[in-house]
Amino acid sequence: MDLEESLEEFRSHWRNEIQGAQSGLERSPARKRRRSGGSQEERAGYGEPTAWKVLPGSPTRGNREEGQGSRYLEFAESLLEEKSIPVLTAPTPLGETGEPTSLVEQLIDDLNEINDIPFFDIQLPYEIALQIFQFLGRKELGRCAQVSKTWKVLAEDEVLWYRICQMEGFLTDSRLSACSSWKKALKESHSNESMLRMNWKNRTGAVSQLHYELGKVLSDVHSCDGVVLAGYTSGDVRLWDTRVSCFDAPHLKATSDLSDLGQKLPVSFVQINRSLAVAAYENGTIDVWSLLSGREPIHHYQHNQKIQVLALCPESTAIATASGFQIKVESTDERGFWHSASIFHTQKLVNFLHLINGNGAHPLVVVAAEEMVFLLKAEESEKVLHSTYGHPVTCLDVSSTQAAFGVKSFGWISNSGNKIHLYNLQTGHCVTTMGNSTGDFTCVNLKDSPPNLIVTGNRDRRVRVHDTRCNKSVCSFYGHHLGVSAVRMDDWKVVSGGEEGLTCVWDQRMSTKLWEIHARHPVRYIWSNSHCLITANIPDDKNPRGASIMDDDLTAHRR
Repeated sequence: MDLEESLEEFRSHWRNEIQGAQSGLERSPARKRRRSGGSQEERAGYGEPTAWKVLPGSPTRGNREEGQGSRYLEFAESLLEEKSIPVLTAPTPLGETGEPTSLVEQLIDDLNEINDIPFFDIQLPYEIALQIFQFLGRKELGRCAQVSKTWKVLAEDEVLWYRICQMEGFLTDSRLSACSSWKKALKESHSNESMLRMNWKNRTGAVSQLHYELGKVLSDVHSCDGVVLAGYTSGDVRLWDTRVSCFDAPHLKATSDLSDLGQKLPVSFVQINRSLAVAAYENGTIDVWSLLSGREPIHHYQHNQKIQVLALCPESTAIATASGFQIKVESTDERGFWHSASIFHTQKLVNFLHLINGNGAHPLVVVAAEEMVFLLKAEESEKVLHSTYGHPVTCLDVSSTQAAFGVKSFGWISNSGNKIHLYNLQTGHCVTTMGNSTGDFTCVNLKDSPPNLIVTGNRDRRVRVHDTRCNKSVCSFYGHHLGVSAVRMDDWKVVSGGEEGLTCVWDQRMSTKLWEIHARHPVRYIWSNSHCLITANIPDDKNPRGASIMDDDLTAHRR
């Protein structure tokens, strides 16, 4: 009974307040007109009754607020009389300018409040914090993930780890599609790379020998991304793909095979890139095959004399050949038709020739003829890059922006020894000069070496790694019995081949030999990547004992 009496007393008290509020609404216009003569309490409250301040959610002032307040009064009366409760709609929120905000803007504001990231003494939106974390590497992201749960979620965002995989070059791996996240894909890629490095050091792997028929002496070898092109003295040109398990060697037909004569000429030089394969024969004939169309040549041209050097641009379809004192450049136009792009003439016989993409439509030809190094380009005058009388160039290699070559010093002016010169192809100026060796530099590798490093081979049986920033030899390896004939390096290992047929693998950081393999003939070509090593042993004598099946010594010269 006490509960019912207290409830009835509360209802009566609430009715009196509601009646007072309604009477205040009816008298409000008159009070506003008599505002100047009102009491002090009314002037302090702007002529509004005290009931407005008692009800919860009561409006302040204004016509719109009064209409909204009356709706609250109706809601309260329905509660007292136990009637059906009317539905109250929430007032439209106002923005900073006083205008109603849209639902999309309100949703964005709510998301920003939820996704705020604690960043030291401020709160940042998730997108801004993600932009800051994009400047961090793998180790920094791992440390940030240990700060808090919020930073852990941010540091493991897929966008960040996709960018790291892209920077480290793991996006081209087809095995990454099986991983659930980019972070796991990067972890598996690094574990595979560590396993491959350990296999390199322990010489763990399969050895395959690309043999050919007996009596076919190997003339020249070149490779691109694991595809090997080999030319023989019998005139045959073979193509191996070492990326597959079955090493079938398709035979590329020469122009002489398609003619009525049917006489095969010995192959002098071969070159290959990702789209073309080129072979030069001893009579000055050049055949070009497409790696996509078939085994028959797509282009053919000829020099009047024997070809001395053959070069193929790695990024385009330009081919350069040197015969006598003439250099000819063949390339395709916009419609794919072959034509002679340019013809150059030199005063001396060409020893080394390289072809790279120039700034314009024509390729840039880098030529070494005895003691002179030229830069040749169509529609431009000849530019002499280096010339020292009596100091011939012994080796040459070219990257996209630089050229490195060895210069031999002898006579009464050979007080500083043989050196490696590094030139900038854009400015034509000498960047640095390295080395001070008594032997001739027989080989140099610039385009495949890590940045700011050059690996060289010398006749003094040493392999040296030079730093272009300090003009000093970083490390030197000694392990060949004769001169070094081929070199190649990456970020941690160096591979070298010698005239005696010895192939050595060195650890660059430890300056030690990991292992070696021996063959009968000099190592003239070396190519390697993270999981494969290709070497070619090419004999100097193209008609050695054992090349014929009638000889008593059946040792083949064909690997």
